[in-house]
Amino acid sequence: MKLATLRHGGTTVAVRIDSETEATVIEGYSDLSALLGTADWSVLAKFASGSTVSLLDADYAPVVPNPGKIICVGLNYATHIKEMGRELPAHPTLFAKFKEALTGPNDDVFVPAYASSELDWEAELAVVIGKRAYQVTEADAADHIAGYSVINDYTMRDYQYRTLQWDQGKTFEKTSGFGPHLVTDYVPGTKIEARLDGEVMQSAFTDDLVFGPTALVEYISHIVTLQPGDVIITGTTGGVGHARKPPRYIRDGQVVEISIEGLGSVRNKTVVK
Repeated sequence: MKLATLRHGGTTVAVRIDSETEATVIEGYSDLSALLGTADWSVLAKFASGSTVSLLDADYAPVVPNPGKIICVGLNYATHIKEMGRELPAHPTLFAKFKEALTGPNDDVFVPAYASSELDWEAELAVVIGKRAYQVTEADAADHIAGYSVINDYTMRDYQYRTLQWDQGKTFEKTSGFGPHLVTDYVPGTKIEARLDGEVMQSAFTDDLVFGPTALVEYISHIVTLQPGDVIITGTTGGVGHARKPPRYIRDGQVVEISIEGLGSVRNKTVVK
């Protein structure tokens, strides 16, 4: 099943994607954050029979626009770890992104000029929590995952490396394209890519994670309760601009497209202002 949050009629609506051209409104829920807060969200989505909307000119909002927590994982693909000159970690490296950093999968990304010198792409698989998880085992973790989506962990490298803590370079306002769909039956293992103006910058497979989705749910849930609608961003693979020699960064007007087979793509144009 594929779900989404659409901007529609001056507001937003939660929808079930029925085909490439049509979706059904899940009545009573303004977005997927609201829907996931309901215990029987999956049944409600599956049997929704509200009005239909065309997807031919759909305006996608961030797929889960109001997560209580966005927990990011750094250095989680072996290729990326090696290009950064590090050893494989014994435990996940965690940091945070705030919901204000999210934007729609096709929205322009507006970047303040003072933060535009070292803009970088990071293709990532996003895990969305569907059921409260606290101290769960890896064997049970899959039952707490609602589904998966695509996100660009858009990064201001100069801000990121001002200190040993990374958050300040990862959470600039409305810079992380997120969506377009929440796919409930996705199985990690497909190709993930980042393209800059059509040129492939990153290419890997989503089962190449050092710590996969269920391992991350187990680990994080032993630190803090994961609530429905929370998001785990699982890390990026090799090929980021900052690690290239010489480094390569996103410039004003360039388009970054992040795609994962089976999940779709986010495509955001950078506008420096």
